[in-house]
Amino acid sequence: MRIIRKALLAGVLALTSAAAHAHAQLDSANPRVGSTVSAAPSVLTLNFSEPVEPAFSTVQVTDSAGRRVDAGKPRVNGRQVQVPLRPLAAGQYNVHWRVLSVDTHTTEGSFGFEIRP
Repeated sequence: MRIIRKALLAGVLALTSAAAHAHAQLDSANPRVGSTVSAAPSVLTLNFSEPVEPAFSTVQVTDSAGRRVDAGKPRVNGRQVQVPLRPLAAGQYNVHWRVLSVDTHTTEGSFGFEIRP
């Protein structure tokens, strides 16, 4: 009986630990985090480790002066978020994202990229 209780407790702890780490984290982006690209993208694509909720997920893209250059609401398809961009000139850009994963946890982050023809 003692062995069964220990096994059940270990199983519960393992499940609890896994659930605690199941937040949506940024897996990849296009343009890539910290990259320098030669052509201005028309869309920013973010890929997350978990599906995200469209109604509670935001992405803002700003230029070096702090002006927003995103051109509409993000489109969410499961783990992928796409944001249309205005025509971008050469320069530095900052991306700030905040998403609510389907497990009801919010995560956020930011990164930059540069356009240099």
